[in-house]
Amino acid sequence: MAKNEFDELDLLRGAKVPTPGDDAKARGLDAALRAYDEVGKENSASPQGSGAGARLTAGTIRFWREIMRKKLIANPALAGLVALPVAGIVTWQLLDEYRPAALQEPAAVENDAPQHQAAETRVSQLAEEEAAGQASDQSTQDMAAEIAAAPPPPSESAGPSRMALTRQKVAEPRALTMPSAAPQVIAPEPYPVPAENRDRVEAFYSNPVRAVQESPVSTFSIDVDTASYAFVRRSLKEGVLPDPESVRVEEMINYFPYDWAGPESAELPFNSSVTVMPTPWNENTQLMHVAIKGYEIEHAQKPRSNLVFLIDTSGSMEEPDKLPLLKNSFRMLVDRLGPDDTVSIVTYAGSTGTVLEPTKASDKAAIRSALDRLEAGGSTAGEAGIREAYRLAESSFVEGGVNRVMLATDGDFNVGQVSDDELTTLIEDKRESGVFLSVLGFGRGNLNDQMMQAIAQNGNGAAAYIDTLAEAEKVLVEEASSTLFPIAGDVKIQVEFNPQRIAEYRLIGYETRALNREDFNNDRVDAGEIGSGHSVTAIYEITPVDSPARVIDDLRYGQQSDSAAPKAGDGEYAFVRIRYKAPGEDTSKLIEKPVNEADVVSSFDAASNDARFSVAVAAFGQKLRDTDAVADFGYDRVQEIASAARGADPFGYRAEFLSLVRLASALDRSR
Repeated sequence: MAKNEFDELDLLRGAKVPTPGDDAKARGLDAALRAYDEVGKENSASPQGSGAGARLTAGTIRFWREIMRKKLIANPALAGLVALPVAGIVTWQLLDEYRPAALQEPAAVENDAPQHQAAETRVSQLAEEEAAGQASDQSTQDMAAEIAAAPPPPSESAGPSRMALTRQKVAEPRALTMPSAAPQVIAPEPYPVPAENRDRVEAFYSNPVRAVQESPVSTFSIDVDTASYAFVRRSLKEGVLPDPESVRVEEMINYFPYDWAGPESAELPFNSSVTVMPTPWNENTQLMHVAIKGYEIEHAQKPRSNLVFLIDTSGSMEEPDKLPLLKNSFRMLVDRLGPDDTVSIVTYAGSTGTVLEPTKASDKAAIRSALDRLEAGGSTAGEAGIREAYRLAESSFVEGGVNRVMLATDGDFNVGQVSDDELTTLIEDKRESGVFLSVLGFGRGNLNDQMMQAIAQNGNGAAAYIDTLAEAEKVLVEEASSTLFPIAGDVKIQVEFNPQRIAEYRLIGYETRALNREDFNNDRVDAGEIGSGHSVTAIYEITPVDSPARVIDDLRYGQQSDSAAPKAGDGEYAFVRIRYKAPGEDTSKLIEKPVNEADVVSSFDAASNDARFSVAVAAFGQKLRDTDAVADFGYDRVQEIASAARGADPFGYRAEFLSLVRLASALDRSR
C-alpha cells in the first residue's frame, strides 16, 4: 500500500463527521418516506389488499445493490459520505411503518423524478470512473451531495401506511411535507399491529321459525359446497372462534360422506329418504331429516374431461398456504385423470397468460412442468383470466364430456370487472356454452368467500376451501367424481307441511340458497348441481300442533282450519318435491315423496349413525352462529352425540370433528 493511501486513511479517521442541519434532516425524512412509497411501484409481488409501499425492500435493496455491484464503497471517502444519507433513508423507511395517519398529507411529487434520475445516472457514471481509476475526491463528494439532495421518484399508486388502512381501497396519492424545523419522531407501537383481516363473507340472518298456516311451503336450492367447514376448521385450529357469518350450517353438514341409500340405476340420478326423530336440544319438537344420494358413476363409464386450471399468481399468492399448496393440489388431480382427458393452464396477475395450451393428461410431465414454473407477482386481472380460460375450454370442448374451468385464488379480482354482480353476469353468460366453473379458495386474510360463492353458484359448480394438502386430497382425489362429474343439474327442493300435523317449522341452514315458491317450477331459475355419488342433507326442526314449544300465536282473524273436513294426506307430516334436470337437458323432472308415520323413529337413538352424526354437526354449526335454538345445548352434548354416532371413519373426518368441538368449547367463554 502506498504511503499517500495511509495518509488518506489517517485523515479520514480523524475527520469529524459534520452535524446535519435541520434542512438536511427534513430533506432526508421526506426522501425516505417517498422512497417507501416507491416500493409499491417497484415490487410487483406486493400483497393484494395492502397499501402502496407495503413492502420495505425494492427501492432500498436496488440502491444498495447498485453501490455494491459497482464497488463504489471501495473508495473510503465515498463510503463515509454516502453512508450517512443512505442510513437515514433506511431508518426513516422503517419508522414509516408506524407513522400515524394524521401525518399523511397529499402532495405533488412529480417534479422530483428528474432529480432522482439524474442522481442515479451520476451513480453509474462515477462507478465507471472508479473502475477506470479516474474518480477524484471532488467528484465523489459531489455525487454524495446529489444523492442526499435528490428525492426518490413518485409512486404510481401511493397509499396510506398499514396503520391507516381500512377495508376500502385508498386511491389518493400522498407524500409527507415536512417543516423546516427538525422533524418530530413518532415512537413505534410496543408490539407490531397485526395485519388487517380482509376476508369477505356474505352476511345473512339465520332462518326464522315460520307458521305453517301462514307459510306452509319451503323452497331452496341444494348446496354441495364445503368451503365453510374448512374455513371454520382453520379458524379453530388457529385458536380463534370463526366469524359467525362464515358459518353456513348446510356446508358443515354436507362436508362429511354419508352412507345414504342411493339409486340402483342411472335412470334415476338420485334417491331420497326421510327420517323424523326427536330433537336432542328440544324435547317438544322433532327433526325432519331429508337425505339425498346421487348415483355413483362406474370408472369405466366416466366421460372425458376437458379442464382448464385458472390460477391466481398475483403477489399475495406467494405464501406457503397459497401458490405452493395450490400447485401440489393440482398435481394430485392430474395424477387422477385419464390419458384422454385434457388440461390447460391459464394464470392471471397483472396480466393474463396461457401457460399450457390444451394438453392430453397422458403427458403428465408437461403438465407438472407447467405447474412447477408458476411464480407469484403482480395484481389480479381476474376478469381477463376468466375470459381466456373459457376461450380455451371452448376451443377443446368435449361433447357429452366434462368441460370445466377450475378457478384457484386467494382473493379479489382487482383489475377489470371487480363487482360480484358483474362477475356473476359474466359467468352466467358463459355457462350457456356448456362450460361450468368451480372455485377453490386458498389462504387467509384476503379471501373473498362472497365472490367465490356467487360465481360458483352461477357457474354450475361448487366452492371449496383448501387449507391443507389433506383437504386438497379429499376434494380433488377422494371426491374427484362428485367434484367433476355432474349427474343432475338445477336441483331444487320444496317441502309442503301439513297444518293438521305441523304448526311451525325452521329450516336449518340454506339461508343463501333460498328460492321463491314460484321458482320451483320455473326451469329458467338456476339451482345447484349434484355430482356422481354426492350426498346432500337438509334438516328441518318441526313443531307439532299440540306442542308447548310453539313460539308463534294463532292469528285472531286468521283462517281457521276445519279439522272435521277430510283433506288429502291428512295423516302425513309433509310432502317433499324434488326437481332436477338431467345433464344436457333443459326441461326438469319431478320426484315426489310423502312423509308419514312410517318415516318416524320413536327415539333419537333409534335413528341411523349417519343421521345422528349429521344432527350433531347441525347443532355445532348453530352454536357457532349463536342460534337461539341451541343456546342451552352444550358442546359436551354435541360431542356426546357425535362420539356415539361416529361409526366407520376410514379417513378420520369424524375424529377431527370431535377435536374441533373440544377446541370451540375451550375458546367459547359464553358457554
